Amino acid sequence: MKFATFDNNGREAVGIVEEEANRIHPIDVPDMISLIANYEALKPKLKMNGSGVALDSVTLLAPIPRPAHNVICVGKNYHAHAKEFAQSGYEAGAVKGAEIDEYPAVFTKPPHCVVGPEATVSVHAGVTSEVDYEVELTIVVGKGGRNIKRADAWKHIFGYTIINDVTARDRQKNHKQWYLGKSLDTFCPMGPWITTADEVDAENLQVKTWVNGELRQDANTNDLIFDIPGLIETISAGTTLEPGDLIATGTPQGVGIGFKPPKFLKAGDRVTMTITGLGTLSNPFG
Repeated sequence: MKFATFDNNGREAVGIVEEEANRIHPIDVPDMISLIANYEALKPKLKMNGSGVALDSVTLLAPIPRPAHNVICVGKNYHAHAKEFAQSGYEAGAVKGAEIDEYPAVFTKPPHCVVGPEATVSVHAGVTSEVDYEVELTIVVGKGGRNIKRADAWKHIFGYTIINDVTARDRQKNHKQWYLGKSLDTFCPMGPWITTADEVDAENLQVKTWVNGELRQDANTNDLIFDIPGLIETISAGTTLEPGDLIATGTPQGVGIGFKPPKFLKAGDRVTMTITGLGTLSNPFG
């Protein structure tokens, strides 16, 4: 199933998305996190009643507009991108021949930078001049837990969505620790909805990004360096994951700093992302 959070005439609601019919069917839950936390009990009652509402008559919000915790992100997790990043000159301490890390690089983006589809992403003129895009398959945690073993990891996934890990490359490079470059307001577009795990082969998804209609990123999740069960095991070690937590699994080759000269985003640009089975996330920059 596909679930979205949407605004309909000023009222925020959660609904089941009927993508082919371009409809959304409201359901009686307080919010997306409540749905995720109580999904097994609610599942038998979740039905598409009536004809629903036209998708283009509502405003889709981020599936989880107000995450309870920081969004957990993984850096340098595709083989080609790890090399691209190391060769870009933007990775502090990059060593030729050691582009692939032994352990995943993990950082966070704060909840306040989350925005939804079609929301304008600020280029923050005066703060940064090097705004970049990163399409990321994002895990939505269903069953919480701590010290989750990789053999059990798939049982803890509710579904998947798309995140654009927007990055100020100059701040990322200058401050070395990535938080300041990743956490500016509006720097976490998310959506358009969550597709439940039973409909997704997460290890074989095509991941794409277009900037102003130009295809920039085109890869498959089978190129992940650290796979999804391994990431969940690593991130949950000694740390409790809760329903609705988000783990962005990294971006493939083709980001702006991978070009010579780099192709940074500017006001007026549009970034559009797709992942197999997860819909399309598109945002203007301004």
